[in-house]
Amino acid sequence: MNKQDIANIRKQFKLDNELMNIKEIFNVYVQKESADIYHHVSQPFELLDRESQELFLVNFKKILTGQIDSKLFELTFKGGVEESTQSILFEGLHADTTDDWKEYMLYIVEKMYANTKYDFDTVVTFISGEYRKPVKKRDADSEEGGNDQVYSNKFILCSLNKTDQPKKSLVFDYIEKQFKSNSDVDPIINLTAPLKGFLFPTFNDNASDVNHILYSAGKANEPDVTFIEEVLNCEDIITAAEDKDCFELILNNVIGERVDSQVISNIYEELDKIVQENEEDEEETEAPTIDYQDVEHILAVSGVEDIDTEKVKNAFQTVIDDEKHSFKAGNLIPKTIKINTEVANLALSPKDLKNIKYITYNGKRCLLIEINDDVIVEGFQLDTATL
Repeated sequence: MNKQDIANIRKQFKLDNELMNIKEIFNVYVQKESADIYHHVSQPFELLDRESQELFLVNFKKILTGQIDSKLFELTFKGGVEESTQSILFEGLHADTTDDWKEYMLYIVEKMYANTKYDFDTVVTFISGEYRKPVKKRDADSEEGGNDQVYSNKFILCSLNKTDQPKKSLVFDYIEKQFKSNSDVDPIINLTAPLKGFLFPTFNDNASDVNHILYSAGKANEPDVTFIEEVLNCEDIITAAEDKDCFELILNNVIGERVDSQVISNIYEELDKIVQENEEDEEETEAPTIDYQDVEHILAVSGVEDIDTEKVKNAFQTVIDDEKHSFKAGNLIPKTIKINTEVANLALSPKDLKNIKYITYNGKRCLLIEINDDVIVEGFQLDTATL
């Protein structure tokens, strides 16, 4: 799934939406340490009160929120796995009865807690639903409403949430007109910060893909490897941060540790061009990638001297032991570049790095920053001096 596919389904999680039909919701309460199921209940989503529906919809949106390869990962199921999660989810997706659906979901819960225990009670929530997406809008001149063409696919979404114990507090009782301590001991289910979750199947080009699953990590660049391998039975992944680190090591291997700021700026500019060209291509749905040949070209046009194919291939082999590895271009561009010194700390976008020069002036190392605006300090406009 690309970010547009994810955004399309995420924005449909709202009340009274004909394009998102959530049929069943299944909540499983699991006790800490023992990992025993204390209670579970399944019911039609429409029977929940509207406030509860809104709370859950926020939770489901959280599962589908985040950067791809940082918080959201499209995983590939491993082949040849007995009682694989892929087959369990597929059967659950097409279950004829609610009891069958519950049995399949409980089987997944069993896998989730087989080797994992938490220091707090948790709640696993599953929903089964149908996602509908208009392919072609009805002609505005038509007297009939609705859509001419709509594609529809079933899905299962899961979220794992922690519970918090209510804090002791002093409250004012309006009825008895007195102050007293809050005696509420019911655990609070934290639906605003799910620990992890997934969406099955994934959606690409207006069609479902049962060979992949969208996994959502609780924190950016901190996927649960055990959950991915043992629970979801999926192949290994590389996070955006790991991809970026490997790319930087390759650059260091090829260029060396010392480089002009203009060269680094040019490299990021070339990467950004690749990303932008891909986004402008309406037919392109896959994230753009670069291999060693692309890296060689980027370094050459960025001003790196003495660059050749073998040098780049050897760097790939040294750093990641795979000269045929491809990087996702979008993962390699930092959101901000930070320059920390004992005098000041700077944060700037990659495209502005070209305005920074590292120079020696009067025998001292200096940062020269090219700017277009006047500089205001404590309400005073600084005078300029020509060196």
